[in-house]
Amino acid sequence: MSDLSTLPILPGTVSASGQPATLGVLGGGQLGRMFVHAAQRLGYFTAVLDPDPQSPAGGGSHHHIQTAYDDAQGLRQLARLCAAITTEFENVPAASLQTLAAQRPVAPGAAAVAIAQDRIQEKSHFIASAGVAGVSCAPYAVIETVAQLQAVPADLLPGILKTARMGYDGKGQLRIKDGAELAAAWAELKQVPCVLEKMLPLKAECSVIVVRGWNGDIVSFPPQCNLHVGGILAVTEVFEGNMHVALAERAQDATKSIANHLGYVGVLCVEFL
Repeated sequence: MSDLSTLPILPGTVSASGQPATLGVLGGGQLGRMFVHAAQRLGYFTAVLDPDPQSPAGGGSHHHIQTAYDDAQGLRQLARLCAAITTEFENVPAASLQTLAAQRPVAPGAAAVAIAQDRIQEKSHFIASAGVAGVSCAPYAVIETVAQLQAVPADLLPGILKTARMGYDGKGQLRIKDGAELAAAWAELKQVPCVLEKMLPLKAECSVIVVRGWNGDIVSFPPQCNLHVGGILAVTEVFEGNMHVALAERAQDATKSIANHLGYVGVLCVEFL
């Protein structure tokens, strides 16, 4: 779709089939609702694909397609309605995005989303791309087999055991103090592929938002300094001087490198601790 993705999609325009310029989103949660409202303020029609009949975004959209994210008929309807399509979160099937991309511009792309869906792939990619800016992951170990479980170095504990897939917002995550707890936690998680991350003393979180276009151009918002209390975000500071200049530049450079290595198109946020 690269030939079509370079063409602007202007609000208020009408396609040859008589369809007004419509932007689609997979996912009907609160982020999807924010997307829908922002698009509508600019003059676009919107379409949401989400199985929940009470989805926040679906209720505020011109079109709400109430099917599963991998439903072939629903995907065809979304592609027929929309000039371009995005997703509100990373856990929609990457294969669905690939199917849609054969018919319409889709951003972010299926390959990038597939990496974000798997913590093992995500960490490997992060090390390869952000490493050029001198940034790495917290120490971690991959646990997919009993042998890997038994080989976990003692200095990774205490840590947090996280499922490689489908764990987010605290789901699929268990805090571990020692080897016995690690074995019990992996059993509790049904021995699915996991990563064990070493717990580190943290003062704050830095998040960087970049936007990368189809042509590879990247712009960056100022880095945000985030303070968490009890694991919940309490304060975000965004102003010049909220962190050391060199640290801010390093985080921005790492984020841009990640986006470039992914061939990412769209808005991307990377969080640094």
